[in-house]
Amino acid sequence: MLSKVLVANRGEIAVRVIRACREMGIATVAVYSELDRSALHVRMADEAHALGGQTAAESYLNTEAILGIIERTGTDGVHPGYGFFSENADFARAITSLGVAFIGPNPEAIEIMGDKISARQAAERVGVHGVPGTTELITDPSQVRAFGAEYGYPVAIKAAYGGGGRGMKVVADERAVEEAIESAQREALSYFGRDEIYMERYLEKPRHVEVQVLADGHGNCVYLGTRDCSAQRRHQKLIEEAPAAGIDPDVLAAMGEAAVKVAQGCDYVNAGTVEFLYEDGAFYYLEMNTRLQVEHPATELVTGVDLVEQQIRVASGEPLPFTQNDIAISGHAIEVRINAEDPAEGAFLPSPGPITGLQLPSGFGTRWDGGYEAGDEISQFYDNLVGKLICWGRDRPTAIARTLRALDELEVSGVATTIGADKAILAHPDFAALAHSTKWVEETLDLTGIGGGDTVPPEVDDDEPRVQRDIDVEVNGQRYSVRMWVPETASTAASATGAVKRPKRAAAGRSGDSGGSGDVVVPMQGTIVKVIVAEGDAVEAGDPIVVLEAMKMENNVCAEKSGTVVEVRVAEGDAVGGGDVVAVID
Repeated sequence: MLSKVLVANRGEIAVRVIRACREMGIATVAVYSELDRSALHVRMADEAHALGGQTAAESYLNTEAILGIIERTGTDGVHPGYGFFSENADFARAITSLGVAFIGPNPEAIEIMGDKISARQAAERVGVHGVPGTTELITDPSQVRAFGAEYGYPVAIKAAYGGGGRGMKVVADERAVEEAIESAQREALSYFGRDEIYMERYLEKPRHVEVQVLADGHGNCVYLGTRDCSAQRRHQKLIEEAPAAGIDPDVLAAMGEAAVKVAQGCDYVNAGTVEFLYEDGAFYYLEMNTRLQVEHPATELVTGVDLVEQQIRVASGEPLPFTQNDIAISGHAIEVRINAEDPAEGAFLPSPGPITGLQLPSGFGTRWDGGYEAGDEISQFYDNLVGKLICWGRDRPTAIARTLRALDELEVSGVATTIGADKAILAHPDFAALAHSTKWVEETLDLTGIGGGDTVPPEVDDDEPRVQRDIDVEVNGQRYSVRMWVPETASTAASATGAVKRPKRAAAGRSGDSGGSGDVVVPMQGTIVKVIVAEGDAVEAGDPIVVLEAMKMENNVCAEKSGTVVEVRVAEGDAVGGGDVVAVID
């Protein structure tokens, strides 16, 4: 069994892994960027070491820094979580070359399945087929136009080395081809470090169904039921549930068997997820994610299997303690991703900032997996997931009702969140009737009047002097928690400073909302990745002016009025804050 695990990640998944290790008696090592110096995963780990930098590229994607910490700490296992290096074969190979266990699949399997084109070919070799698509990388827009002419639009352009909807753009017609290619490549490069893309037919109203697989190094591979992840926006999942309901049990069993074939076809070891699109009684292979999924707790609640524990045991060389016949599905589970994101009546705008208050739900069948506590900050440089609410019920209607009750209890202040949109989804008759698809949130769900909630920081009313201080210090890059006692007057001054009431922060609106003026205003802080117009250009209301990246998502900031661009105040690469004017239209 492993004795010390370094968690090469942050936020909710790092906390999840640390908790599992603690239950197993395994020591943990956290790594952190400058912005995460006091993050929850840092506070929870047995040791914490600084990576330096702020952005992901400067910190959590700094291979050299992570390898140095592994060697200094005597770590014998590395858990990559999801995102960052979790599906990076070079990173996995660098870990194993040190004689350290990578808590995930072998590098060869990552390479096969990480490249969505070779993954498609591998699936076809074992008789598992996807929707019509290509196995060649897109190098010219004419390829997309030719494909669209043959198979019809819409066409999905996807990151070859990505997943989770990042780096995916849907082309509605041939006029949007170039813009979709450029945007997909930018997102793919930003999130995965590679910008190769490919394409496939985009189904009109499919459900997104995935199968959790678990394989050991002794030739055993099982599937642990299915999950439905159809409630999405921008191809990013909002709500997941297990098992996938309303589908013929024989079809679900065939999906499970197909998933095992795909895993065994690439000698897969550890936890992974094979994803399918389901429409009109048929299912099509989509991709395989060679990592732990964000939505894994839904499977845990209906199977009773701790997936992170099994990941660690498999990486330690142990065989699976069960066979396929031992896997039983009990009840129904729903997982809701709580993102720092303003639904903004359907615009879904990132909302970074401090979490000034957090009240969590509780009760029977209610679980919270979070990466933050009150006082922590959601940074624009990382994913915007605050935490996950997972509820279990004896059946699907019970699980829905329990989740709605828990969402009513959940309170997050300081940042806008998706809670309002989550409630609208769960309460909708289409969701109850399983009449929704992957496009339902964006095309059918009415989010009129639904925003991200009150972002007013709570008033601090604490005049009680404190003479004891617990502070964090760094010595040679390692973080230590130190308890100090300071003069009472200093504590009182600090308390008074913390009691200053801050003004209410305006909730983010739709991109380009500027109260009817010609000012084009960005609704949140981020980085300008593309300037679409130039001074003197004529634009119509609703035309995109710039592309803003925040929390790894691209957002078009649009003109609110028609006219002529008389001033452009930003350039590509500029950092902007919420409310900044980026262009003026007369």
